[in-house]
Amino acid sequence: MTSDAQAPVKLSLPLQFQQDIFNELREEDELVLLARGLGLLRIVTNLLHSYDAAGNNLILIVGADDRENVWIGEALAEHAAISNASKCRGLSLVNTDLMSVGTREKMYKQGGMFSITSRILIVDFLSGLLNPETVTGMVVLHAERVVATSLEAFIIRIYRQKNSAGFLKAFSDTPEPFTTGFAPLTHMMKNLFLQKPALYPRFHVAVANSLEGRKKAEVIELEVPMTEAMQDIQNAVLACVEASISELKKANPGLEVEDWTVDSALHKNFDQIIRRQLDPVWHRTTFKTRQVVRDLSLLRTILHALLTYDAVNFNKYLDTVLAASQPPPGSTKQNQSPWLFLDAADTIFTTAKRRVYAGKMSNVELANISNAVPESLQPVLEEFPKWTQLAEILQEIEQDAYFNPTPQDSSNGSTLIMCGDQGTASQLREYLQTMYVKPEGVNEEDEDEYEPSAKVMMRRKLRNYLTWKRDFSKVSAALFSENQKAINTSTDRNVQSGMRQTSGKPPPNKRRRMRGGGNAAAGPSRSDTGAVRTAGDRDTHIASLMAELEPTEIETAQKSGDVGFDPLNNMESYYELFNMDSMVIVHPYSGDLDEHILEETKPRYVIMYEPDAAFIRRIEVYRSSHTDRTVKVFFMYYGGSVEEQRYLSAVRREKDAFTRLIKERANMALTINSTANLAPEEAFLRTINTRIAGGGRLAATTEPPRVVVDVREFRSSLPSLLHGRSMVIVPCMLTVGDYILTPQICIERKSIRDLISSFTNGRLFNQVESMMEHYKHPMLLIEFDQNKSFTLEPFTDYSTVASGKDSGLAGAPDLQGKLVMLTLAFPRLRIIWSSSPYQTAEIFAELKKSQDEPDPLKAVQLGLDPNQIGDDMQVRSFNQTSQDMLRALPGVTENVVTTLMLKSESIAEVANMDEREVCWLVGTDAGRRIHRFFNRSVYEEVGIGGFT
Repeated sequence: MTSDAQAPVKLSLPLQFQQDIFNELREEDELVLLARGLGLLRIVTNLLHSYDAAGNNLILIVGADDRENVWIGEALAEHAAISNASKCRGLSLVNTDLMSVGTREKMYKQGGMFSITSRILIVDFLSGLLNPETVTGMVVLHAERVVATSLEAFIIRIYRQKNSAGFLKAFSDTPEPFTTGFAPLTHMMKNLFLQKPALYPRFHVAVANSLEGRKKAEVIELEVPMTEAMQDIQNAVLACVEASISELKKANPGLEVEDWTVDSALHKNFDQIIRRQLDPVWHRTTFKTRQVVRDLSLLRTILHALLTYDAVNFNKYLDTVLAASQPPPGSTKQNQSPWLFLDAADTIFTTAKRRVYAGKMSNVELANISNAVPESLQPVLEEFPKWTQLAEILQEIEQDAYFNPTPQDSSNGSTLIMCGDQGTASQLREYLQTMYVKPEGVNEEDEDEYEPSAKVMMRRKLRNYLTWKRDFSKVSAALFSENQKAINTSTDRNVQSGMRQTSGKPPPNKRRRMRGGGNAAAGPSRSDTGAVRTAGDRDTHIASLMAELEPTEIETAQKSGDVGFDPLNNMESYYELFNMDSMVIVHPYSGDLDEHILEETKPRYVIMYEPDAAFIRRIEVYRSSHTDRTVKVFFMYYGGSVEEQRYLSAVRREKDAFTRLIKERANMALTINSTANLAPEEAFLRTINTRIAGGGRLAATTEPPRVVVDVREFRSSLPSLLHGRSMVIVPCMLTVGDYILTPQICIERKSIRDLISSFTNGRLFNQVESMMEHYKHPMLLIEFDQNKSFTLEPFTDYSTVASGKDSGLAGAPDLQGKLVMLTLAFPRLRIIWSSSPYQTAEIFAELKKSQDEPDPLKAVQLGLDPNQIGDDMQVRSFNQTSQDMLRALPGVTENVVTTLMLKSESIAEVANMDEREVCWLVGTDAGRRIHRFFNRSVYEEVGIGGFT
């Protein structure tokens, strides 16, 4: 550490627990697992700066995304300027293939900090462009992603094989993935080649002392009650979610369904949890189950939209949901989403409409009179309760600033409003800009008593909505007319083919028994347009509302660009800096970058429009780091809402995850020598094959088996698993095939999705043709996902293009049919079926037994040089079309095709041979049939009299 002593490094870690973590990391390699919001990137950048200031280092950063790269780059530059360290070189990005190999090699030799994408780094390691022994150390971000089959685990394994002296630090602020499965922390440590995990939850003693020991931030918690309509919609959506989950449980009794509850449905990963459990049996699930899974995702989106979209936009969103749920041509009611037929669904749609406008719009009136104008149709335009609360808070802040004009600290007088996403941010900006604009009818005398309101904004939104609705109804009508034509066509076709016309009703044995005994049962019925329920917006309704909503003079005078305008977007045109004391900044949550926002704006007031546990901790860290700044926090949430429940659930899940990790760490087995058995090819003599039977050969070698892999294949986990089976991976840019196992065996690997798309665009045919031309044993590997069903059934739907034509022999063949046609076209092609990448690695190991190793240079040249052919190719390449024509002849086998291709120049020559010559070449029986085929008269079966 002499270089450190010569150039003192200035760090920006004001809190004690941050300094503890930094000192631990400098002393030994470990995995740091930090609670969200405690400043993980700040610790990482300080650690990197301490190495950067020392100079003469080559340090690799793995797993950083684009925004983190920007953060780290800026922070390192800032640290270098403050420390005045001459040896600092900052961060270099290697994140694109456009950077040439020579440029990368030169950069690696010069050293420095490099943030590299995993795919580029693994290829550079394997190709020898970057020698792992020259790397000083590696920093791994997002350690929760380092699973056994990931590229990051592959990189760390190679790094540790070749370099046991370099340091390795791993970081994560997401503890939940470390708690799923059996001994997850042990497996993760094994993948990371680390021995010590350091856990820092919020309840850690050092963290608690650092954040609570000093003057804490003042937090005012505001529980905002939801309106009655919002409460009704939320309860109705939750009822639909509960019904959908119980339907799923009923349909899948063999699965573990303890986690399938309404509480867990609020968690953002609920969709993945259900799909992960259903994937292995997805091909056996019914259409209804798949539909319910899709419905659950939609209902969760509606639940989120209820609390973030205003009343008009929420109603607009529900209109699109209704339009999307309209039946396809010829479908019956049973094919529609089950939740749409619940009473709760009716509550959702009617209450959402009631929040926007009110009037007497009974279904009976709408059914009987198509152009009925309601007696009274008035805009209601319900506002969010949080908007009023926000206006009150801002008034309180103004009063506070008025009575205390000179602050006693270094904070700005600015106000920071944090919300969930960019859409909410623009909504709040628009509200804040228009809340004091008076609509027509407010007298000048009442101006002082006029309360802030969103009336102007909501009226504008409703006008836009009604214009959209009018256009939307025209599009829907046009689409429905197409649907109706398709239904009529299919019905006519059924009648012509002798089928009984049922006038749109299901067969008698399939009809459901309904309450009341009749077909016209209670509940939503489908209209003529095929919709489950009518939206209730006839043209006359829209016309009457538009007349009601004519823009006032004030609204007309306001420019459209002024509404929802973000003043920071075009800052240069103002030619001056904003006065921060009166600044109100609206910003969405953006992870670790929120720390930047707090540091730059130095707000005195923070309004959390939506709850976020990580941001609360960031404010705690910010306040504890700057004792000279006071921060007043207003924390808003809807009482009794899913928003509150989701927040509490997220905090509880994180706490439970850390508790489980602490227990596992206490009982975790310690790997004493993690570098043992890393290079097994050095430990013993590898025997290729001990069986000599069947013409085999006995050979032994210390050289490990070698596989040539196309560089584009490193997106998959297979190269990592092959390397784990002690095979040397040689990455090359291959023209023919994906994996070259031996000089004769070439394999094209396809996942199911890739296989379907390759068949669709015809790419697979060309790939197989080039393999047939250059290799003796071309093979097509069809690899399934490890966690999904090992069957083609779920994918048959994707292979056929849905069209209005009859499905039958004339239609597009399914996936199995296309595979059969491929094997008929290329008889030498072998197909390998693999249930997972693990099984593929085993198959490759079996195929390589007692075989020569491939030559990477030859593998790259094949396909580039048109005159070059593969080793041991008994026949040179022939025209594929001519081969297909020969195979179509009667009596022709594969041996006959080979003989004819070798002994004749063209099909014309074969056609002109006499019978004796053909029989001499291919045998008497086959020769006679071929000669008879070519010399048969075309007039034999058609009478000549027919032409005269």
